[in-house]
Amino acid sequence: MAKVISTLFISADGVAEIDPDWHFPYFDDNMGRCVGEDYDTSDVLLIGRETYDSFAGAWPEREAAGGEDAGFAKQLGDVRKVVVSRQPLEFTWRNSELIAGDLVEAVTALKADPGVKGILIPGSISVVQQLLAGGLVDEVRLLVHPVAARKGRRLFDEGDAPYHLKVTATEVFPTGVIRVIYAPGEPPAKAGYDDVKNQVPAGE
Repeated sequence: MAKVISTLFISADGVAEIDPDWHFPYFDDNMGRCVGEDYDTSDVLLIGRETYDSFAGAWPEREAAGGEDAGFAKQLGDVRKVVVSRQPLEFTWRNSELIAGDLVEAVTALKADPGVKGILIPGSISVVQQLLAGGLVDEVRLLVHPVAARKGRRLFDEGDAPYHLKVTATEVFPTGVIRVIYAPGEPPAKAGYDDVKNQVPAGE
């Protein structure tokens, strides 16, 4: 089964709708390396309409310009891009296609496709939220910026039940950015104050 990996830039207070003013000052070689590692895991990009419009409005031109980022722009152009949209789309960026049918059913089929190595979801908050609810996300890779954004869409929306996660890797950069990789985890055993009071500081 192909893994579904979500990768997001996020603020310390959980805002995943990035603002260039608080994001770009923290982007360094370490973050660039992590982004490269994330994209190298997969041969399918699964993206929402807004993310697609943003990518398609920038990366083809950067590839054509032949600048420092042209290699990564070509990688994005060459990869298969599956776009989630309720509206019909006319694609101008190569290797782009509209997802067929229900999102959860389509991603379940993609995961089971032996020709698919991995599925990466860059950004695309609503897509990630739907797939988390459907139990289809295998990893959540967060680059946590040392800033409280205080406004913008958050990754974890309100719901009836918590998502339990386990940490599989962490890394701290000189900028203060923390890379955290989560996988789905089992809920801990139930506990109340009586179960933990022996861990409370004894005091003086």
